Amino acid sequence: MRIYAGDPCERFQSVAGPSQGITEGKALSHQTCTAPTRRRRRRVGSAVPKTHRFERGPGVSVLEGATNHPDGVGVLADRSAEQLRRHVAYWQSRYRRGILVTDLAVGAVAAAMAFTIRFGDPSRFSVAYLLCTLVFPFVWVVLLSLVRAHEARFLFVGTEEFRRVIVAGGVLMVAIALVSYAGKIEVARGWVLLSIPTVTLATLGMRYAWRRQLQKRRALRGDCMHRAIAVGYELGTTTLFRTLQANPRHGLDLVGACLPKAHAAASGGKIADCPLPVLGDFDDVVSAVERTGADVVVVLACPELDGIALRRLAWELEKTDTELLVAPALLDVAGPRVTVRPVADLPLLHVEHTELTHWRRMLKTGFDRAGAALGLLVLLPVMLVIAAAIKLTDRGPVFFRQVRIGYDGNAFPMLKFRSMYVGAEDRLDRMLEMSDTGGVLFKMRDDPRVTAVGRFIRRYSLDELPQLVNVLLGHMSLVGPRPPLPREVAQYERDVHRRFAVRPGITGLWQVSGRSDLAWEEAVRLDIRYVERWSLLLDLLIICRTFGAVLRKSGAY
Repeated sequence: MRIYAGDPCERFQSVAGPSQGITEGKALSHQTCTAPTRRRRRRVGSAVPKTHRFERGPGVSVLEGATNHPDGVGVLADRSAEQLRRHVAYWQSRYRRGILVTDLAVGAVAAAMAFTIRFGDPSRFSVAYLLCTLVFPFVWVVLLSLVRAHEARFLFVGTEEFRRVIVAGGVLMVAIALVSYAGKIEVARGWVLLSIPTVTLATLGMRYAWRRQLQKRRALRGDCMHRAIAVGYELGTTTLFRTLQANPRHGLDLVGACLPKAHAAASGGKIADCPLPVLGDFDDVVSAVERTGADVVVVLACPELDGIALRRLAWELEKTDTELLVAPALLDVAGPRVTVRPVADLPLLHVEHTELTHWRRMLKTGFDRAGAALGLLVLLPVMLVIAAAIKLTDRGPVFFRQVRIGYDGNAFPMLKFRSMYVGAEDRLDRMLEMSDTGGVLFKMRDDPRVTAVGRFIRRYSLDELPQLVNVLLGHMSLVGPRPPLPREVAQYERDVHRRFAVRPGITGLWQVSGRSDLAWEEAVRLDIRYVERWSLLLDLLIICRTFGAVLRKSGAY
C-alpha cells in the first residue's frame, strides 16, 4: 500500500491485486482504484520507504498506516467512511472553485480586450463602457450560474457543461439586444461582437482544459473518483465494472455490489469473473453506503427495483446525501434522445429516432463540406509535399483507391495517400493470420508492406488527408464511424449494421479512443455510440480531440 501526498485530489493507491471483500466495514482499494505507480528509490540505510502524509482539506485528519488483506489486497486501516465522503466533497469543491475563478478571469480578459480594441484610441475613450468592462466578468459568472453551468452534475463528464456555456453566450447576446432596443440605447456593436464571442469561446476552451486535466488524473493516477456501489444482477454489474475499468475518465470507481436476495446469499461474497465484493442484497444498500464511504449508487435494470422500491431507496439515499444513478434497460440509447413524457402521472421515457431530420442533416452536411474545403485549402502545401515524397521514393501511384461501405450500406471509392508497396493487397490473404487485432479487422503493427514514407504519414494519420475530397463529394463526413471494407461487412453481425445509419467519417470516437489499439468489440461499441448520440457539439469535441490523438500517435500504425 502506498499513500501519496501533496495534492488534495490524491488518494490511497493499492499496488496489490483486485479487492475481494470488505473486512469489518473498512474500505478496500481494488483493481479499478489501482493506478500505475512509480518505483521510488530507497535511501541508503532505509529498510522501507518512508510513508507520506496524505494532505487533505481543513478539518480532515491525516491518516497513516494500512494493513494488508490475506489475499494481498490493500485495506485502509484508519480511514473512516465519513472521511472518504468528505474527501470526495473536498476535491469537488476545489474543482468548482477553480472553474469559477477561471470563468471570472476569462470574462475580465475578454471584456478588457474588447474595450482596448474598440476604445483604445484616447479620442474614443468611454467611461460608460469602462464601467461595463469592469462589471462584465461578474455578469458572465452570474449568467453561467443561472443556466446551471456550475452545477456539479454537469462539470465532470458529458457535453452538457459545454452546451450550457454556449447557451449563456446566446442569452447574453439576446439580452443586450433586447435592452438596447427597448431602452433606445445606442450600443457599441464592436464591443459587443468582440466581447461575447470571445468570452464564450475562451470559456469553452478553459473548461475543456480543466476537463482534460481531470480525466488525465483519473486515467493515470486514479485520483478524483466517485466511490460507487452497483445494485442489480451479476451480469449487469460485471458489464458496468468492466466498462468503468476501461473508461476511468468518467470518474466512477465501483467498490462493491448489492444483488437480489437469493443471488447475494448464493454468491459467497463475490461475483464470478469480477473482483467486486458482494456487500449484501437490495435491503442492505444504505448500510453498504455507510460502510464503504460510497457517494454514488448505480441502479441497473432489474424488476425488483422499480416503482415503489426504487422510490423508497431514493428517499433513504437522500438522507445520506448519496447520488442515485439509474441505468434503464435501454442502457446504450443516447441521453439527448431520451426525454420524460408524463402520461397519466407516469414518467414514461420517450426515445427519439436517430435518423437526422432534414434541417439537422443539412446542418451536418454544410458543416462537413465547409470544413473539408477549408482543410484542403490550408493543407494543400502539406499534401503536395507528401505526394512528391511518395513519387520520388516509389514510382507507383500517389493515391490509393479502395472500395468502402458507407451510408445505408452503399459502396464508394475511398481515397488515401498510398503508404504501401504496389501489389500489397495481393499479399493480404497470406498475412491474415498475423493480425494484431481480433475480430474482423486486420491490423499489423510492423506490416512489411508499408514503405518508409508510408510509415511516417501513417504515424501522424497524414495518409487520410485525401479523404477530405470524399467529404466534398458527399461520400463521407468529417466525423463518423470507421468506413469498413466489403469483406469486413460480410462478417458483421446484425447489430453492427447500425453503423451505416450515418455517413462514415475521417475521424470518430474510435480514432480518439485508441484507434488500432482497440479491440474489435470496443471499436464497434464506440461507432454505435456515436450513431446513437450524434450532435454537432459532439462532432466539434471529437475534432478537437483528434489533434491531440494525432500528436500522441495513439493507435496509429
